[in-house]
Amino acid sequence: MEITVREFRSEDTKDAIAIWNEVVDQGKAFPQLEDLGVEDGEAFFKEQSYTGIAVNENDEIVGLYIHPNNIGRCGHICNASYAVKSTVRGQGVGKAIVTDCLEKAKEIGFRVLQFNAVVKSNTTALKLYQKLGFTQLGTIPGGFLNKDGVYEDIIVHYKEL
Repeated sequence: MEITVREFRSEDTKDAIAIWNEVVDQGKAFPQLEDLGVEDGEAFFKEQSYTGIAVNENDEIVGLYIHPNNIGRCGHICNASYAVKSTVRGQGVGKAIVTDCLEKAKEIGFRVLQFNAVVKSNTTALKLYQKLGFTQLGTIPGGFLNKDGVYEDIIVHYKEL
């Protein structure tokens, strides 16, 4: 699959929300409990420092990432969240959006990318972050509440840009 990552546009809202909400509804990765709606979804994606949209060779949106950022004395540290359409997972979309995210974060002027809550059972993400040179800082026992009510460890990561 050929993946191109570009900046979010208003016309992406419906598809971006569908992918985002799919991850939220699975209850295994994102901390959000509520789905995004059309009105709040567009605003959410636009208010980020950057929202990257992954499209395949047919211009179908297959994934996305957001760059929220800290403020003030920690304004040089950004965070990111990634969402890949479930039907294309394992086909390189995650690597494409994380790689683009790293490049864009540096371009924007961030010095560090930090992940606060990588869920321990998300082994695909953990392998990718290790391959891309992220450092694991430690584990927070029971830091994530899965949709099924079971608490699971989360692993904090960072990478200097």
